[in-house]
Amino acid sequence: MKSCLLVLFLVTCNLSFSQFTDIEPPHRIGGEVNTIYEENFPIFSRETSTLYFSRSFDSSSIGGYNDQDIWQSERLEDKDYSKGGELHALNNKFNNCIVGFNADESKVYLLGAYHGKKDLKKGIAYADRKGNGWSSPHDLKIPDLDIEGSFYGFHINRESNTIIISYDGPESKGKEDLYFSQFIDDKWTAPASLGSNVNSSGYEISPFLSDNDDTLYFASNGFGGYGDADIFYSLRTGDTWDSWSEPVNLGGVINSPKFDAYFTIFDHFFYWSSNRDAEMSDIYYSSFLPIPPLFASAEGTDVSVFEGSDGKIDLTPKGGVPPYSYKWSNGSEIEDPQGLVKGEYTVIVTDAADQNVEVLVPINQPDEIIEIVEVKKEPIETIIYFDLNSSFHNSKNTSTLKEFVGEFSNKEGVKLSVVSHCDRRDTKSYNIWLSKKRMERTIDYLVSKGFDRSLVTGGYKGEDEPDVICDSCTEDQFTKNRRTVIQVVD
Repeated sequence: MKSCLLVLFLVTCNLSFSQFTDIEPPHRIGGEVNTIYEENFPIFSRETSTLYFSRSFDSSSIGGYNDQDIWQSERLEDKDYSKGGELHALNNKFNNCIVGFNADESKVYLLGAYHGKKDLKKGIAYADRKGNGWSSPHDLKIPDLDIEGSFYGFHINRESNTIIISYDGPESKGKEDLYFSQFIDDKWTAPASLGSNVNSSGYEISPFLSDNDDTLYFASNGFGGYGDADIFYSLRTGDTWDSWSEPVNLGGVINSPKFDAYFTIFDHFFYWSSNRDAEMSDIYYSSFLPIPPLFASAEGTDVSVFEGSDGKIDLTPKGGVPPYSYKWSNGSEIEDPQGLVKGEYTVIVTDAADQNVEVLVPINQPDEIIEIVEVKKEPIETIIYFDLNSSFHNSKNTSTLKEFVGEFSNKEGVKLSVVSHCDRRDTKSYNIWLSKKRMERTIDYLVSKGFDRSLVTGGYKGEDEPDVICDSCTEDQFTKNRRTVIQVVD
C-alpha cells in the first residue's frame, strides 16, 4: 500500500539574491539623467522611487569641474526619470555622494568632507530627514579610520549597523581594499579587513550589500574579467564579516570591455555605472529573474509481505534549475529507488544552482502498517480585484477586505498568504512592479487590522499565472486577472 507522503522541507539553500536568471541586455536609464558628464553612484528611495546619483566633471557644480555633486531625479514612467536637480542641502565644494539610507529613510549617509579642509578630512557623514528635505550633515566617527589616498568609498546596510569601507588601509593587499566597521555598544568599531577572498592585489571599490547582508557586490580589477573594472559578487559563508566565498564575475551581460562599477539592486532591476558607450560613465539598468526555489515531494509504496523487499519510492522534484542529482540514505543515486525493505529513507535533492532539499519517506510492512492520512482543510480565502494600473484599494475591494477581517474574532497566530497578479496590458517588468505594490498595500492593510506581519507571507506574479487565459480578453476577464488572493495557511 501507499505510505504517507512526506516531507517537503527545505533544509539547505545555498542560493541568495545574488543568483539570478534571464538577465536582459543593458539599457541606458531613460529620461534626462545621463549627460555628457559622468554619472555614477545610483541609489533609490524605496519610499518614493526617487533616484539619487552623483555627477562629476560638470563645471556648473558647486566646486567646479573637478567637483562631484549629488543629484536627484523623479520617476516618470517605466524606467524614465526626470532631468532632476542638485541636492543643494547635501552638496558642498568637495566630492559628495549618497552611500545608503536607514530602514525607514529618516537618515541618509554620505561620502564627503563636510567639515575641515579637503584632503585633510575624509570620511562618512549623515543627515536627518527634515520635512521634505535634509538637515545639515554631521560627521560619523569611525575610530582609526585614516584615509590618505585619493579614492575611497562607503556602503551602509539597511539596519545601519555595518559599514563597508573601500580605501587603502593598513592591511591592504593592493590599492583600495574592502573593510568593515560595526555599530556595537553605541559606537563604531575600528575598520577590519573583509578578508583575503574578496581583497586582491588590485583595487576593490563601490561595495553594495543585499538586504539580508548575505551577498556583497563590488567592483575590482584584481580578479580578471572583461574590462578595466568588473562587478563581482561574493557570498557570506559564516557569522563573521571576514568570511566570504571566492568572488564570482557577474558576466559579460553586465560587465563590458571598459569600466563597470557602482552596482545596486532596486525593484528586480540591476543598476550600475559604465563608460561602455562613451568616455564618461552613464547609468545603466538590466532586468533579471531570481532562480525559482527547489521543492520535492515523494510517495512510498510499502512492502507487500512481512520482511519482503518490494517497496519503492516515487520522488517528484519541482522548481529549481534542472538537472537534479539524488543522494539517498541507502546509497542509491537514482530518482525512484525500488527493491526496498521496511525502513525510513531520506534523500537530498540538489539542482544545478546548488539548492538542496531533503525528503524523508517511510516504507512499512503488513504487520505494522502505519498510514498517516493527511487531512486537508478547505482553505479560508478571499479574492479582491484592482482597477487597471492601480495598486490602491477601491471601495469594492475595501468592502471585501472588511468582510474577510470580520471573520476573525481572534487574529493571534493566524498565518496568511497574500499573492497579487496583474492582467497583461503592460510590460512584464511594470506588471512585476505593480503586482508587488498591490501585495504590499494589501499586507499593510491586514497588519493595520491586527494581523501579525511576521505571520504574513507575500508573493507577486506580474502577468504570469492568469486566472483566465484568453487571447482577446473581455474587460471582465482582464478584471479577473487583476486579482490579489488572501488565504489562511496552516
